[in-house]
Order: sequence, then C-alpha cells, then structure tokens
Amino acid sequence: MSKIEINRRYFLNRSAKAGLGLVCTPHFNIIKSKPKLYETIIGHGDFKYRVHKDWGNLDRSRTPVKNCHEMVMDSQGRLIMVGDDTHNNVLIYDKSGKLLDAWGIRYNGGHGLSLWNDGSEDFLFICDTKGESVIKTTTNGRELMIIGHPSKYGAYNVNDNFKPTESVIAPNGDIYIADGYGSNYILQFTKDGEFIRKIGEGRGTGQNQFQTAHGVCIDYRGKGQPTLLITSRATNCFKRFTLDGKFIEQIDLPGAFVCRPVIHNSNLYAGVCWSSETNFIEGDMKTHPTRTSPNSGFITILDKTGKVVSNPGGVEPKYKKGQLERMVQKEQIFKHCHDVCVDNDENLYVCQWNANNSYPIKLERV
Repeated sequence: MSKIEINRRYFLNRSAKAGLGLVCTPHFNIIKSKPKLYETIIGHGDFKYRVHKDWGNLDRSRTPVKNCHEMVMDSQGRLIMVGDDTHNNVLIYDKSGKLLDAWGIRYNGGHGLSLWNDGSEDFLFICDTKGESVIKTTTNGRELMIIGHPSKYGAYNVNDNFKPTESVIAPNGDIYIADGYGSNYILQFTKDGEFIRKIGEGRGTGQNQFQTAHGVCIDYRGKGQPTLLITSRATNCFKRFTLDGKFIEQIDLPGAFVCRPVIHNSNLYAGVCWSSETNFIEGDMKTHPTRTSPNSGFITILDKTGKVVSNPGGVEPKYKKGQLERMVQKEQIFKHCHDVCVDNDENLYVCQWNANNSYPIKLERV
C-alpha cells in the first residue's frame, strides 16, 4: 500500500470518527485554561449559585468604595448599597449591575442599611458607627430623622460606647437598633424616635448577652407573633427574642462569624465575615493563629426550622447526632462577607468588608 493511500485512509477514518464524536486529541495538544469565575458554581443541595464577581464593578475614579457593608432591594427592584467612602456612601444599582444613582458624603462609618415602607413610600435607615447615630432618609438621600447617642434619651451614661451597626423596623414603626460595636444592647424606639427600652444585658456569654450584636431582623415566619433575631457574632449564633425583649432560643452556627440575618420567603441568609476551627471570645483572634481564618468568608443559608441547608463558598453543612458540625470556608472566593441581599429571582448580592475595596458580587441562582 502506498504512503498516499495510507494517509488517505487515515484521513477518512479520522473524519468518520469525528462525525461520531470519537476522535481523541492527543493530550499534549490540549490547552486547559482555568474556568472563568462566572462559570464557577458554589453552594449545596437546592441552593447553588454561579459567581459573577465583576457584576458591581464601577469607575473607581468617580464612584470609589472602601467597604461595601450592606445592601437592600427597594419596592422598585433597585439594589441599594451603603458603604463608608464619603465620596458616595450610597450606591444604587439595577439588577444588571448598572449604576442608577450615588449619594452620601458624610457617613464616615456607613455600616448598617435597612429599608422600611410605610405603605406608600420607601425609607432608609443608615447606621453610622463613627457618627454614633442612626439616620432615617428618603431613597434619594434627604434626611428626615436622626437618633443620636442613647444618653440623650436616658438609656446610656454619657461615657458609654455607642456604635450602631444595624436597625430594623417593626410592623408598628418601632425602631430596633443593634449597638454591635458599642455596648452590645438592642435599643427600641418609637417611629418618632422616643426611647422605649433596652434589650439584653450587654456584652458577655450569658443567655441575654451578646458578643458583637452585629445584626438584627424581624422574623415573620411561622405561627404567632413576629420575633427578633439578633446576631451574636463572636459566639457564632443567632439569638431569638420577643419584640419586647424576652429570650426564646439560640441558633448555633459553629465556626461561622455571622453578620445580620436576612429573611427571604421561608429561608434565612447571612454573610459569614470569617470562619474559625476553634471557639474563642471576640478579641482573641491571635490566640490560635494557625487555626483561625480571619480573611475567610462565605454565605450560610438556613431553612425555616433553623437547619443550615447550604454554605456557598464554605464547606457542605453536616449534622452528626442532630448537632451541626463546624463550618469553615472552602473556596477562596470571598473575603469577609458582610451582608447578602436576595432579589425576587432568589439571586444573591454579596457585600464584603476589608476586601481590597471590592464592589458587590452577584451569585446567580442555578
């Protein structure tokens, strides 16, 4: 058989196999590139997401950020974020990641952001940790009310620390403020800013105490009256109280330094600022430096029973004899997840603290 005939048969045989999808390219000709981040799928069970890390990126020369602290979605479907860069404390996106508006030039400690609708209009409540105040505004930035240091209302002594990290509004308009970086109480005010009560017993490990009362929300799920869910971040848990301040239960999340709880439909979502392989009291980050991961972070998702069902960016949640095993970061996608916002399509938007001035990241539900 001639060389020409051999080559012709080889070509015909290879072409036939190619038509059936049977040709294998030699391994040395394969150039395997790393998957792009938006092709990465994270999460567990029914809660899996495609990562879009560039979703919220903007022109840093015009709209810079330091820390993207929290985000909410308003009644128009806009995504509103608060941060601590006084060039633009508030950024307003549409769902595609396009910037719609930016405002705010004085909230040096822009940290907490809550939205409340009075039945006809959306309002924002901004917690300024450095300004020691909670500010009620319209969604375009007009200030309507300021709640200042609790000593002005007889709730604190003048020298007590007050660094509010979060707020939430009750059905009747009452305002609950989490003093997470200050004296670790939850403060309840009327809708007009009149002081009602302090909830909790300050900082500590007791049933009614908190170690960084970083977040607070109102849980409307289930039967009976709504309840407060309050973060105790260094204790790796949420604590449930009645609206008038009586302890109900503790939801343990070992290893996860959770930020505020976010309720969407029947599930609870939270950013995990960092994770740890050992228990410790906040402020003890250097005791076990080889066993802690201060730059880590992920998202944790709980069902209506309080069971963790997914940890996007973290290890798969596992229970042993009814007890949740320790949860830590798995994929190095996030750094200090500070908040998560859920849209109507159940996509997630992740805000990060101390993450190299990064903009929000979108997690597309798959």
